[in-house]
Amino acid sequence: MPFLSIHLLGPPRVERGGGTVTPPRGRKAWALLTYLLCRPGPSTRAHLASLLFEDAEDPLAALRWNLSELRRLLGDAAMPRVEAPLLALPPDACVDIETVTRGAWPQALQLPGLGRDLLEGMFFPNCPAFEVWLATERRRLRAATDALLHEAAQERLAAGAASEAADIASRLVQSNPLDEDFQVLLVRCLAVAGDGIAAARQAAACRELFRRELGITPGPALDEAIHTATARPIAQPATGRAAALAQLEAGEAAVGAGALDAGLHCLRRAIVESDASHDPDLRTRARVALGSALVHAARGRDEEGAEALHEALAVYQEATSVRPALAAAACRELAYVEFLRGRYERALLWLRRAAPLAADDPAEQARIATVQGAALSDTGHYPDAIAVLDQACTLAEGVGDTRQLAYALSMSGRASLLTGELDKAASALQRSLQLAQRAWTAFLPWPQSLCAELDLLRGDVAGAAERFEQAWALGCHLGDPCWEGISGRGLGLVAFARGDTSQAITLLVDALRRCARLPDAYLWGQGYTLDALCSVAMAQNLPHHLPQTTTWLAELRALAEGAGMREFTARALAHQARLGDEASLTVARLLASDIGNPRLDRELEGLQPGVFS
Repeated sequence: MPFLSIHLLGPPRVERGGGTVTPPRGRKAWALLTYLLCRPGPSTRAHLASLLFEDAEDPLAALRWNLSELRRLLGDAAMPRVEAPLLALPPDACVDIETVTRGAWPQALQLPGLGRDLLEGMFFPNCPAFEVWLATERRRLRAATDALLHEAAQERLAAGAASEAADIASRLVQSNPLDEDFQVLLVRCLAVAGDGIAAARQAAACRELFRRELGITPGPALDEAIHTATARPIAQPATGRAAALAQLEAGEAAVGAGALDAGLHCLRRAIVESDASHDPDLRTRARVALGSALVHAARGRDEEGAEALHEALAVYQEATSVRPALAAAACRELAYVEFLRGRYERALLWLRRAAPLAADDPAEQARIATVQGAALSDTGHYPDAIAVLDQACTLAEGVGDTRQLAYALSMSGRASLLTGELDKAASALQRSLQLAQRAWTAFLPWPQSLCAELDLLRGDVAGAAERFEQAWALGCHLGDPCWEGISGRGLGLVAFARGDTSQAITLLVDALRRCARLPDAYLWGQGYTLDALCSVAMAQNLPHHLPQTTTWLAELRALAEGAGMREFTARALAHQARLGDEASLTVARLLASDIGNPRLDRELEGLQPGVFS
């Protein structure tokens, strides 16, 4: 048992030495503790006083009193007497919100407040900026809880504990019944547990719910979850290791050539044959191959792919003869699934697990660094993102991996684009585009669209339109929701630049529909499109004439806060400020100061509440 335990989910409390400490007087001490734990870096006394005690006769005196309450609550050593208040918790301290965001799920499942709100039942009406900040953190922690339960259910399913996995998955569906990933996972768990009737009933209930609430039909993964197992043999395995290798190589070749169904058939058969061979390395490799194919080539099949990857790790943990690089690949692919869905903290945990396993494999190191850099960029950690992506480029180029280099360059160029470093962005994106044109046509719309956005920022509307149209045509041909979304967004911005606001809105709404049509599409792309919609509406003072604007804004804020996309959260709050919410502008600038994006800082600098621009 840790000597110090801090519980902020549900009704807050602190335990020291195994006993509950008498709580502080009033709610502000809990608010202060929560803020110090959640916000990175030190905060000045003046800032804390204005945020939480502006209504007091002497805000700085009120802050000092609450700091003394925290010292009594936590112990003097945990709350040093320094000018900039900070926490110095002992290494073995347990903080429930840190366990949820950065801990392992077995420990998190033991938390008494798991699934409950941060500072449950507490409100701070006299501190409007803190109220906005607290709402943002509550949504982020609810999403982090869902991500942790999702991972727990997947791991229990892969370990053969399907009934336990179904119990966890049912908690997810109760928390967010309109998340298609959660519904598919629950149906898979019920089916694997042997309760086919319950699985069919759950799938039917999901279809009815989505039809009634969203006006859509869930994707094919829901029906497939009732029937699909990771390995589905057609006949009994007969020839062992040689047959497994043959099926594995045939499956990888077929998937690479675009024959997905035939490839998946071979890869599932490779799992059956490898299990019969009792070769742990081959069993792991077959599962990693199937999981990767389902994640990258089979749209809407990430849940099944994740199950295969978790099974690969289970085989690795049971044997000593499996190559660590295979386990690294499984961890990295699981991180990529979490990255796509905006569960960045879990993605980074998987990557930290993958890194030491890939110590002797520079190609795998390049892939790990690329996903890590992309996740850091999505969450507004731009300097760290660019540094990691530069490392990924060096590694990929060193091993001659053209595709990986194109991907890493595109993400590095995107980070520079988002921060306003246009010359640096142009260099990376142009090279990524050239590599994709030579060796990776299916990836081409991504760097093409980013290059087009660069053209647009530099005032070349005609050049941007041509590039976006090319990316759009190829994205639609490939049927890729991410490429359709990013290029469709660009076409909407081109229409806006040409003065056709109505067409811009139509194209942006269509792009949003396209990039969100599958449950495992890239969530950042949805946020990027929603922000563009809100920006166009605000620039034309449309909220008074276009009621959907407030819906888009609410969707952007919910998506960004839940995923921890800090820049999109700041932008959503800035849009809210244009509607007259001064507290939202305060928090937007606070977030921007942590992000350090010069382009964002410039946009917020002259913004006035209630003024459209």
